[in-house]
Amino acid sequence: MKKLINDVSSIVPEMLDGLAALNPGLALLQGGTIVVRADSEAAAQRGEVALISGGGAGHEPAHAGYVGPGMLSAAVAGEVFTSPSTDAVLEAIRAVAGPAGVLLIVKNYTGDRFNFGLAAEIARAEGIAVELAIVADDVALSASGEHAGRRGLAGTVLVHKIAGAAAAEGRPLSEVARAAREAAAMLGTMGVALTPCTVPAAGKAGFELADGEIEWGLGIHGEPGVERGALESADAVAARLLSKIVDDLALPADARVALLVNNLGGTPQSELNIVAASALRYLAARRIKVERAWAGTFLSALEMAGVSLSLLRLDDQRLAWLDAAARTSAWPSLSGQVAHACVLDSPVKTDDTSGARLARESTLRQVIEAVCARLIEAEAVLTGMDQHVGDGDLGISLARGARGILSEIDAYPAETSPGAVLHALSATVRRVVGGTSGPLYAAMLLRAGSMLDQASDATAKQWAEAFGAGVAALMELGGAHAGDRTMVDALLPAVDALQAELAKSANVDLALQAAVDAAVAGAEQTASMNPRLGRSSYVGKRALGFADPGAHAVGIWLAAIQAALPR
Repeated sequence: MKKLINDVSSIVPEMLDGLAALNPGLALLQGGTIVVRADSEAAAQRGEVALISGGGAGHEPAHAGYVGPGMLSAAVAGEVFTSPSTDAVLEAIRAVAGPAGVLLIVKNYTGDRFNFGLAAEIARAEGIAVELAIVADDVALSASGEHAGRRGLAGTVLVHKIAGAAAAEGRPLSEVARAAREAAAMLGTMGVALTPCTVPAAGKAGFELADGEIEWGLGIHGEPGVERGALESADAVAARLLSKIVDDLALPADARVALLVNNLGGTPQSELNIVAASALRYLAARRIKVERAWAGTFLSALEMAGVSLSLLRLDDQRLAWLDAAARTSAWPSLSGQVAHACVLDSPVKTDDTSGARLARESTLRQVIEAVCARLIEAEAVLTGMDQHVGDGDLGISLARGARGILSEIDAYPAETSPGAVLHALSATVRRVVGGTSGPLYAAMLLRAGSMLDQASDATAKQWAEAFGAGVAALMELGGAHAGDRTMVDALLPAVDALQAELAKSANVDLALQAAVDAAVAGAEQTASMNPRLGRSSYVGKRALGFADPGAHAVGIWLAAIQAALPR
């Protein structure tokens, strides 16, 4: 792997530090992963709705490149291809929110929906008006297939532009949100890759393509697409992509559209222009009127060579919003007509850290440390498993969470308050782990902690009941059930086995062994399950034969718990 970086762990803050330094209209919140308009306070005082978007890094110039007057008020960046944490999104909301409220523009990925959605709930509880607009413009996936939903792709940038123009006009939150949602509903995108990309932390490509092969209908996280085929001409590629989009949007002859030709990262401008010309010829032959068109790098997938095409159906109002002025580093200065950082103090609230702390010799601390050590040790294995069925970030995310816990464990409450310890664990996880795993594990720990809030010396049965309650919370947030090929397929059998064994015997070691065995068996069974939720749902039957890495991880940390407990 060859990358112009200093350290894998500092890619995001260093990248945004450079962006802000070159753009006086931008500022960084303390911590360096949230970019805001330098004039955001003045915009809020004028009564403008604040717009926030974001997601994993690796999609540059999205999303920070669209922060500025006429587009976004703030952008939140997670680690590469990993959703930002709930707390990061919440920090951005607090930083730019004014009396007019906040609109979150969210691409339809599970981790983004969870983290942005949970942040919105917390902000509303604090009295901030927040709305969400979900963008799911990926036409490669059927609208009602067995997957986690259509993904948000490069067409999201057009939603940023339209919502930003509506907000700049001083329209209320309800109207800005409606403008964004209606634009998202009139939008379709599909892409094709000529090469894979390499996530820096993984160190190798997420999939392989032979010479002469291309990948159709892929997402933007380095995951495989829906079909692999032979390399075709630019005319043939443009025709296939646009045919799918036109049919999906049911565009009639004489429909008015905007066209976005997007570089996935490694495609030279010359090839983009060739594809743009091919696309314009195809649409002209279909008698579809292209009123605005742009070709460039709008939302990439690191260095992936390839292109995506987006069509947005226009009316007079959407066209006017596309034409409205915007001052950002990435939105093109060209009209699109077709020819015949400084650092700000963080507004994050701090927790009270008074009281007794988790002693080094306590059993609970030893168990937590054992789990963290095992997850760090398993990082490479889980990453390799996830590369077969997803974007390869699970091992990285869980190891990041484990390191975060170890760095904060000295501040955790004493073992005599097990519920409070689990609440502290939940807070650490939701703060440092983005993607899908972060909010799911945070929800599980939070609910389990609530079950133990009144227990100073919890029994094994109380811990088992708390475990079951935590799994129920995880299922409620994620929507997964047994057989969906997720970590639930390991968690549910483990809960049942643990509680059943404890009902027969007081032997905790035997009960935990039963839970470990059930989790391992459940994880193994996922290899033969058709994925219906989670990242594996995007690759469909290609996931068959590979166990779900999230389910496999459950067996790992349960075994670590059993090994760490005294016998």
